[in-house]
Amino acid sequence: MNTPSASFTQLLPGMVGMALVGSSVTVSHTLVGAPLFTTQAVRYAAATVILLVIARLTGARLLRPRGREWLWLAGIAVTGLVLFNVAVVRGVAHAEPAVIAVAVACVPVVLGVAGPFLERRRPSRQVLWAAPVVMAGAVLVEGTGRTDAVGVAWAMLALGCEAAFTLFAVPVLRRHSPWGVSVHAIWLAAVMLAALGAMREGPSALGELTGLQWAAVGYLALLVTAVAFVLWYSTVRAAGSGRAGLLTGIAPLAAAAVGTVTGSGTPSPSVWLGIAVLILGLIGGLRPRDVPAEEVTGPACSATTAPPPTSARRRRSTPVRR
Repeated sequence: MNTPSASFTQLLPGMVGMALVGSSVTVSHTLVGAPLFTTQAVRYAAATVILLVIARLTGARLLRPRGREWLWLAGIAVTGLVLFNVAVVRGVAHAEPAVIAVAVACVPVVLGVAGPFLERRRPSRQVLWAAPVVMAGAVLVEGTGRTDAVGVAWAMLALGCEAAFTLFAVPVLRRHSPWGVSVHAIWLAAVMLAALGAMREGPSALGELTGLQWAAVGYLALLVTAVAFVLWYSTVRAAGSGRAGLLTGIAPLAAAAVGTVTGSGTPSPSVWLGIAVLILGLIGGLRPRDVPAEEVTGPACSATTAPPPTSARRRRSTPVRR
């Protein structure tokens, strides 16, 4: 399989998607006290309707999943949408938010190794060199914090779920397109969260939402879910999950920029250093290059291909609820 190219045009959708995710920190913060499962169920249900309407207007074709495709799509919903939110909420009860954010910052490394494995090719040396740089920059931007053993476990789960959100989409993106993967993963998550909400929070949970929280749900449903998901998966399909993974570094950059604009304070020297490191990593990992012949493999993976590691829309340093 040929290594996907990574022209700026192909990377742009993912860059915009990650910027939307990172810039939603203030909006996400308004939902801290809202019933988790019910609120997210409404968000994903609304996003499903929005995507169906847009797909109808644009002529995007949506296919019915078949066979194992249901497992991959359900995997995205369970891990990347449902469990990720649970891991973040439960994790911050045992660890400072920065700890969860630092774990999620490791995603470029995981995607740089595991993504090409699923795409049946060798990892890109360029991405493997750049991923730790992007990760280090994100850690500097996010900061660090205290935790206990349980907090570490939740942080590792958040990392696995964040990576799974992209990796589980790889086998179904070609047939279902970014539109189909987004629609099916989102409606499946909406059903799961609605069931959890009914059992854990009760049918009266919707009445607890304030007007501001309803507005936040609408914003997240439209921009951080419906729009950002399609943009992200468009780049994953065009450029490959490894290169796309580097773009996750844009989220903390956007979060830091929004924090400065909204008056949360001027970034500290360590944050400025992290921003510089992040930008260097992104430039180094995403610059156009010729693909060496030895990096391209056939339909079967090379025996030397690194196996995927065992596991992988907030205030700054808090992972945004997807």
